[in-house]
Amino acid sequence: MVSSAEIMRRALACGIVVPAFNVPYLPMMAPVITAVTDQDVFALIETARLEWIKFESRGPVEVAAEFNRWKNPAHVRLHLDHVPVIDEDGNRIDYLPLFRQAVDLGYDSVMIDGSRLPLEENIRATTEVVEVAHRANVAVEAELGAVWGHESGPAPPYEELFSSGLGFTDPDEAKQFVSATGCDWLSVAIGNIHGAIAEGLKDQRKPEARLSLERLDRIAEATGIPLVLHGGSGIQQSYVLEAIKHGVAKINIATEIRQPYEKTLRETGSLEKAQQTVYERTVWVLRDHLRITGTTRKLGPFA
Repeated sequence: MVSSAEIMRRALACGIVVPAFNVPYLPMMAPVITAVTDQDVFALIETARLEWIKFESRGPVEVAAEFNRWKNPAHVRLHLDHVPVIDEDGNRIDYLPLFRQAVDLGYDSVMIDGSRLPLEENIRATTEVVEVAHRANVAVEAELGAVWGHESGPAPPYEELFSSGLGFTDPDEAKQFVSATGCDWLSVAIGNIHGAIAEGLKDQRKPEARLSLERLDRIAEATGIPLVLHGGSGIQQSYVLEAIKHGVAKINIATEIRQPYEKTLRETGSLEKAQQTVYERTVWVLRDHLRITGTTRKLGPFA
């Protein structure tokens, strides 16, 4: 089977983005995979540590088991998203056992989030994970820069964040980081923000984010690897479509499908209706927002 690392390199070369859908509730798995297959798209299904704690996906074992019920390797692979060294609440995490577990469970790619660390410490932590994952032919995503939104309490006002470049990825540091760690993909901060997950904030509408395409160009030139946009929900479409032309090969989608699922379930009490809402919203993301319907053949073969 072709590795996720190779598929992402093909995506970068072809100018096609690979969407990565977070499933904070296990019943979201089936409708997301069905929509991806129906739209003839290749995507990642991903689970982040914070979703096991703050939502209901329970853990990497349970997510992998649900994924294996519905998987279709020609359309979806399983990704371990956002395992932090320091989490959104400021706690130090024993992260290496989680990556060893993911490798044993058959995750195709993983993400180490050392973005809250000084550069040298982020390099050391990421290198540790790369050594563990690459032995099993598992791709590694890392993060450099601060993608705001997951922390408790409100983030800085968006316009202040964007105009100041607060937390934006530095191209020179990115070059050093990628060279030193050997990571396969790099999550960058160029104006994108996460959806809030703290209590009292997670139902709020995200700001309409925009992106510094000039900085993205500099990072892409400095690193030469596929780049990743976290916080893909809510970014203005014109910026998303341009970013794909400037080095972004993976975009994470979470709030865009989570909030409609929660709202429908809350208002109707029907799991079936909530799943249908997720299916319809996933189709909209693929067909209308990212405009990638029918692109699987451009990334294959997968055997």
